[in-house]
Amino acid sequence: MSITIRQAQPDDAHAVVPLIIDAIGDIANRLTGEQSSEAVSQELTILFQRDDNRHSYLNTFVATEGEQILGILVYYFGAQAVDMDANLVKWLEEKNAPSIIIDQEAHEDEAYIDTVCVSPQARGKGIGTLLLQFAEELTKQRGYKKLSLNVETQKEDARRLYERLGFVITEPWSIIDEPFHHMVKQF
Repeated sequence: MSITIRQAQPDDAHAVVPLIIDAIGDIANRLTGEQSSEAVSQELTILFQRDDNRHSYLNTFVATEGEQILGILVYYFGAQAVDMDANLVKWLEEKNAPSIIIDQEAHEDEAYIDTVCVSPQARGKGIGTLLLQFAEELTKQRGYKKLSLNVETQKEDARRLYERLGFVITEPWSIIDEPFHHMVKQF
């Protein structure tokens, strides 16, 4: 298996959007202001193809084998989140969607792994680990000193994986009133 990781492109939406939804679940409804799965997918596609929000193709990297997208990484710098989230709130207001408050997910001095997801048929092959290692290299290349992520407190297997990769729980975190561990790897 020869996996390549590259910057996502707007026309990758057909493969990327379902993986984002798989990873974030009902949060996608809040981020799009929609309820039906078809509408959520359609609106998340619009967000992915824009350049001004956290789920933009500009913040997304894809793991591919040949032409097939097997996994995704959504990654950005914590300081960028404030503006990106303000753009999202404005977009929701313009489409008369329910108003939301977007929780801060990273400190401003951290590179942040927002989302990692591997397609169901490719799971267990180390692609998620490759994406996490890619995020580490990107963090170092960009001169950042911290890489962070949040993991739901009940996802113990995921937490153990992150710990094996050098992440340390630094503090409790809350996203949409759900408990998370905030984990950081320092360079």
